[in-house]
Amino acid sequence: MHRQFFLGLMVFAAGDQLLFGADNWPQWRGPLGTGVAADGEYPVEFSGDEGVAWKVELPGRGSSTPAVWGDQIFVTCGIDGQDGVVCYGMDGNERWRQTLGEERPGKHANGTGSNPSPVTDGKHLVVYYKSGTVACLDLSGEVLWKVNLQDRYGEDTLWWDLGTSPVLAEGRAIVAVMHEGDSYLVALDLSNGEVVWKQDRKYETSRESDQAYTTPQIVRLDGKDVVVTWGADHLTGHDAASGELVFESGGFNPTNEGMWRVIASAAIEGGIAVVPYGRGEFLAGVRLGGTGDITASNRLWDKKGLGADVPTAVVRDGKAILLTDRGQIVCLDMESGDELWKANLPRNRNKFYASPMLAGNKLYCAREDGMVFVGEVSDGGLELLAENEMGDRVIATPVPVQNSLLIRGDKHLFRIRAAEAEDANTGGGR
Repeated sequence: MHRQFFLGLMVFAAGDQLLFGADNWPQWRGPLGTGVAADGEYPVEFSGDEGVAWKVELPGRGSSTPAVWGDQIFVTCGIDGQDGVVCYGMDGNERWRQTLGEERPGKHANGTGSNPSPVTDGKHLVVYYKSGTVACLDLSGEVLWKVNLQDRYGEDTLWWDLGTSPVLAEGRAIVAVMHEGDSYLVALDLSNGEVVWKQDRKYETSRESDQAYTTPQIVRLDGKDVVVTWGADHLTGHDAASGELVFESGGFNPTNEGMWRVIASAAIEGGIAVVPYGRGEFLAGVRLGGTGDITASNRLWDKKGLGADVPTAVVRDGKAILLTDRGQIVCLDMESGDELWKANLPRNRNKFYASPMLAGNKLYCAREDGMVFVGEVSDGGLELLAENEMGDRVIATPVPVQNSLLIRGDKHLFRIRAAEAEDANTGGGR
C-alpha cells in the first residue's frame, strides 16, 4: 500500500513538472508548492542597483509573490485605490493592467490589500484580495468573471490582513476562509465563477486560534486531488472534486491556548506535512493519507522550541529547511524529525516575513528591511555566500525562475540575472 501510494505521488509530481515547465512559476512557492525551483544559473551577488537586469516602479503596494507563465509576470497591487493586477514582460515592459473594484487597505505595517498571491494554469489567472474579491482573467488581461466572497458569505473577521492565496485543482479555483465564525472552503468553476462546492470548516477554539493566514496545497492521495489545509488547530484534507472531508488531524493545541493563529503554511513533500504551530514555538510531522481522524495514527514527531511563525519551510528530497522569523536556519529529516544541521544568519532587529526559496543548491532568504541572503546548501550545512541590500522593503517571497531572480519590493519589482545566464524567452532581456 505504501509503495503504491508513493509511486502515485511520484507520478503526480513528474506530471506537474511537465505541465508547468521549468520556465514557469504558477503560484506562491512554485510549481509543486514546495519552495523549490528548477535547476539553473541563479544570481548570488547583487543589490538594488547592481546586477539588475531591470527594475520597474509598481503602481501600488502589495505583499503578494509574482506568478510567472512563459514571458509574462503577474503582480497584484493597489492601483489608485482599487484592487489591481499588472502584467509585465520578462523584458520589464508593462503589457497590461486591470482594476477589479475598491481596495481594502492593509492594517499591519507590512500588510496590504494585496497579500494573496496570484495563481495561473497558463490559460486562467486567478487573483484574490483582502476586499473579498476573487477574479479570473485570461492572460491578455480580460476579466472572465468576478465574485466577492464577503458579500456572498459574510464579512472577514480576521484581526489582521487576509493572506491566504487561492489554489487550482479539478478546473476550479479553491479558496480557504478561516476566521472567527463561519469558516469554509469554496471551489469556483474556472470557466464561469459558479460555486461547484462549498464546505464548512469550523472548529471550536480559544480566542483567535481559529484564525489562519495560510495557503492550502493540492496533493495527490489515493488517486484523487486533495486540498490539504492548515488552520484552527487542525490539518485537514478535502476531496478537491467534491469538497468532502477525507481526513483531519488535531492535537496541535492540547491545552487550548488562545491567540495561536497561524501564518506559516504546512510544507508538504513525499506524503509528509511539516506543520508549524504555537506562534513559532512548535513543529510537527504528519503523514498524509487515510480517512477520518488520523491524529494518533499519522503523527510522526513533535518538536518544542523550534518553529517559524511566518515563513513556510522549503521541502525537498525528504528534508525540510526551516527559516525562523529571527534568521535561524534548521534542516530536518521529514520522516524522523531529526536535526541534520543548523545555521544562523546575521542578527538584526528586522524579521523574515518572506518564505525561503531553494534554486538548485542556492537558498534565498529575504529579510523585511530588504536584505537578501544567498547561501549554498549541502549535506554538511549552509555556507553563506552573499548579503545583498535591495534598498526596498521585501515582504514577498522571491521567485527564482528562468535563470533569474524576481524580487518584489515595497515600491519596485526587480529582475536579477546571473552574469552567465541566458534568457529563455527574451534573448537576453535588457
